Amino acid sequence: MQDFLQAYSWVNMRFLLNGLWITIVVSVVSIAFSFVIGSILGTIRYMKIKYVSEIVGFIIDLIRNLPLLLIIFFTYFALPKVGIHFNVMISTIVAMTIFESAMLAEIVRSGIKAVPTGQLEGARANGLSFYQALWYILLPQAYKKMIPPIVSQFVSLIKDTSLATIIMLPEVTFRAQTIYAQKPSQIIPMFLMLAILYFILNFTISRVGTYIDRRMAS
Repeated sequence: MQDFLQAYSWVNMRFLLNGLWITIVVSVVSIAFSFVIGSILGTIRYMKIKYVSEIVGFIIDLIRNLPLLLIIFFTYFALPKVGIHFNVMISTIVAMTIFESAMLAEIVRSGIKAVPTGQLEGARANGLSFYQALWYILLPQAYKKMIPPIVSQFVSLIKDTSLATIIMLPEVTFRAQTIYAQKPSQIIPMFLMLAILYFILNFTISRVGTYIDRRMAS
């Protein structure tokens, strides 16, 4: 019981919270970049531009069918072989952005396709170009439909940051492992604390997503 309580000492908790901050920073930056890139790629794939959409679609399907861990290995271990060097945090952000962009691109494409075709036809009939109709009519409606799957994808991204422990990113999971590696009797309280921290973070994002979804639906 004493070891259990000692696991939650201020020194350990501060160590974990510093790791949680790294998890949040990596997640937020990856989410921001992947949302922009994924939106662009998904729109290009929807537009069916000759050759371009096919190439983009192939790349998206390729990335979506690769494990994220392999992409992390590639950015951290393989890119330096061709002269591209990233530190651990940047490698993780690049890998997660690549992976999540492909996931979000498919969500965006499906979201745009879910908008009734009459919306596009009506916009064109009122004098808007295809691109104006896409920007002002289709995308705003599509994003409303995409909020739940996008939030779910972002929650998965946050949990997936733990995979970066393999390249020693000092995020919250890596720091918990460091603590119980020094004192194995604290492994259970560390796992418990990890579960609590991830739950708080992801539950908060889910609630925010639900709130935004309701606000936009009203």
